[in-house]
Amino acid sequence: MSEEGGADGGRRAFARASWANVLGNVAKIVAEGGAGVAFGSVALLADAAHSLADLVASVVVLVWGRSAFDEPDDTHPHGHARIEPLTALFVGSIIALLGLNLLYRSVQGLVAEPDIEFSVLLLAALGFSIADMYLVYRYTVGINERLQSTALAALAKDCLNDIYTSVAAIVGVLGVLVSYPILDPIAGGLVSLLVVYQGVEIGRENVDYLIGAAPGPEKRIEITDRLRSHAAVEGVHDLTVFYDGTVLEVEVHVEVDGDMPFREAHDIESELVDRLRNVEDVGDAHVHLDPSGIGEWKESVDER
Repeated sequence: MSEEGGADGGRRAFARASWANVLGNVAKIVAEGGAGVAFGSVALLADAAHSLADLVASVVVLVWGRSAFDEPDDTHPHGHARIEPLTALFVGSIIALLGLNLLYRSVQGLVAEPDIEFSVLLLAALGFSIADMYLVYRYTVGINERLQSTALAALAKDCLNDIYTSVAAIVGVLGVLVSYPILDPIAGGLVSLLVVYQGVEIGRENVDYLIGAAPGPEKRIEITDRLRSHAAVEGVHDLTVFYDGTVLEVEVHVEVDGDMPFREAHDIESELVDRLRNVEDVGDAHVHLDPSGIGEWKESVDER
């Protein structure tokens, strides 16, 4: 996660985006829940229930997610970065479960058509919900352009899912108006598949962050090239790149002239560490200098 503007500035921006999602979901629940109760619309009540679960996810992100900005301490010497993909994984799980629930309700609707009283207020409530979620989505995405938070990215995707489900509910309400209520479960079923897919993708991405998975080969090549471009580097081996939370950690052995003064070797190591930390997504780097030409790693494959 980027911490542009410092940890305190990042924490405040994260909190603003999280609060926007909390308040946006509250407004959506009130609008759709009230209209659903008044006119017996199962579609609106279900969408309001969907937003109730979204509200829980938003509160979890608000409470847990800010911990990612805490400084390292005695109990967390590598910092608290992994709390962010954990919260995003929670949101992804909620999204997938809601998608499955929506699919179940859609199948039920195909078997037994819902009894809905049409009203323009139903469309008004859904229109308000779509506008509400779109504004929250744009605000969240705008803040996350600086923070690059996986938790906020998950909330933004959930906002889009809310828009899709509200559009499906509009199709259902219009179906009632034209005497084709079957349109509601059909539209809901199609949207539910998209919702489940997005939830699974969010979960898959953040599981990789939590278990310390390695990035693609392109990142290893970029890191190796960055090291080899230094004039003092004669070889690179034993390169390890893995995720520590949402940022990358690099461990590598670099071969240099074994006869150079110790102070010069120290300066080169510092320069290489700085080079690696300037690579996009790299949070920390550990460089071990080895004297070239002694044959200690002849069995190792030199990184290209």
